Amino acid sequence: MKYGAKMIAESTLEAVVNDNPQRDYEIDFTIPEFTCLCPESNFPDFATIRIRYIPDQKLVELKSLKLYINKFRDQEMFHETAVNRILDDLVALLDPRSMEVVGDFNVRGNIKTVVTARHAQPGYPPNGASRN
Repeated sequence: MKYGAKMIAESTLEAVVNDNPQRDYEIDFTIPEFTCLCPESNFPDFATIRIRYIPDQKLVELKSLKLYINKFRDQEMFHETAVNRILDDLVALLDPRSMEVVGDFNVRGNIKTVVTARHAQPGYPPNGASRN
């Protein structure tokens, strides 16, 4: 196994301490080369994944996020499953104040699919809206 494939296979999603938990601020990631496999045909599906969140006590470590996202390339799943799994895994790791994951999938069979999944802590408005 080549070193890149080994790094992806052995990786785990990791968090680091948020040095500014007293402040609401937004982190926005764009991942333009996401791939997974269609569970019906096994053809690859391509997407841009956007992750936007307001952290609480933890931040996602970027190298671990890169390797985590690359694990999807050989997994069979529908678009909706991929987006919701990314949200679920990041929420379980970070417990952010709010988070949104958008999967903007390339056209397939003349259909454009965009899947959006959201999370907010109890009592916290989704998408970082004002708490007033």
